[in-house]
Amino acid sequence: MGTPSPPDVMGQHAETARERRQEEKLRNLDDWLPITSSRTVKWYYSAFHNVTAMVGAGVLGLPFAMSQLGWGLGTVVIVMSFVITLYTLWQMVEMHEMVPGKRFDRYHELGQHAFGQRLGLWIIVPQQLIVEVGTDIVYMVTGGQCLRKFHDLVCHGRCRDIRLTFWIIIFGSVHFPLSQFPNFNSISAVSAAAAVMSLTYSMIAFFASAAKGAHAADYGLRASTATGRAFGVLNALGAVAFAYAGHNVVLEIQATIPSTPETPSKRPMWRGVVVAYAIVALCYFCVAFGGYYAFGNSVEPNVLISLERPRWLIAAANLMVVVHVVGSYQVYAMPVFDMIETLLVKKHKFTPGMRLRLIARSAYVAATMFVGMIFPFFDGLLGFFGGFGFAPTTYYIPCIIWLMLRKPKKYGLSWTINIICIVIGVVLTLISPIGGLRQIILDAKSFKLYS
Repeated sequence: MGTPSPPDVMGQHAETARERRQEEKLRNLDDWLPITSSRTVKWYYSAFHNVTAMVGAGVLGLPFAMSQLGWGLGTVVIVMSFVITLYTLWQMVEMHEMVPGKRFDRYHELGQHAFGQRLGLWIIVPQQLIVEVGTDIVYMVTGGQCLRKFHDLVCHGRCRDIRLTFWIIIFGSVHFPLSQFPNFNSISAVSAAAAVMSLTYSMIAFFASAAKGAHAADYGLRASTATGRAFGVLNALGAVAFAYAGHNVVLEIQATIPSTPETPSKRPMWRGVVVAYAIVALCYFCVAFGGYYAFGNSVEPNVLISLERPRWLIAAANLMVVVHVVGSYQVYAMPVFDMIETLLVKKHKFTPGMRLRLIARSAYVAATMFVGMIFPFFDGLLGFFGGFGFAPTTYYIPCIIWLMLRKPKKYGLSWTINIICIVIGVVLTLISPIGGLRQIILDAKSFKLYS
């Protein structure tokens, strides 16, 4: 064989140089993108990020879900959802580094590994966007409602009534500067404050409900007709699914934890998840059962709206919800920012920098605020988004990926558990959005735009 001619050698060098430049460009992009720009987080950061992601608007809607399900079915659904979602969350933490030397820093990267580069994107990204954008829309509504409730309790009839639309705008305006924080690390203080607030207002809701007692509470199903009760059950299933939503950001949170062969990120991440789920159990079970015990089937879609006394304490709790959903909004928005900025830089060749971040993120905040102003239907939004988006990414997509990649023995314990989770999740996805959509339609009949 002859030696390569000078033009061949030059071509090989040029190709190598291009590959090096491309790799360096991708590294620089990873150092700029919000998910991969910092990997210095400790396990307790993952704990309060997960608490902030999970204990949000969903927990306040659990007593309302109980009013549509009743004591028996409501208890079974909430406890079963807790067990299933803890199991699927463990699966995702385990799969983050299942390929030696590689980390699946984003949910869709794990999906691409399981389903293929193109199909994985089409399966995961739309579902994840529905969850994250849907959650941020619901948080816009929740923040506005709780600001208005705080105002009404403090003024106690002495102030002029202000439309919900303006409260949503006030709440949304906070996120324009906050959305410019570059990554998860930079919002750690906001997330920690949100986690503390979530625990505090959940306990206030529980103790205030317990103090009120069950005077004249009716525990019959909320709807008076068979059709209403059937659709109410479907809406409630979606609302419960909405409450367990941390899976959509768990890989992105784990991506911020350092990892070595001796100390993989799954160990500190799982420690944080266990702490987070202990807090979730305390908040969810106390609020769901305490709120339903106190108000029965007359409970409001947001249980804090039902509570009136002591007025100063309920006002404080509503303000705590506002602080919490400020942090939760940012936790769910960060993966969306990552997707938007990756798309703009990689596909549309925008230059990464402050101007791109300012325009793209501000546009996202404005869009979620606008949709929240048009559809401020808390109960219907919980049911619709919970079933349509949350059930797939939370209940059964992790199980499908686990079966594909880990290949447990057919009919064995692991295989059987995953099949059961898949069946439950698919049923939730098919039926619960129907109840949420019907509730939105019913609410819209008596709603005046921008009221």
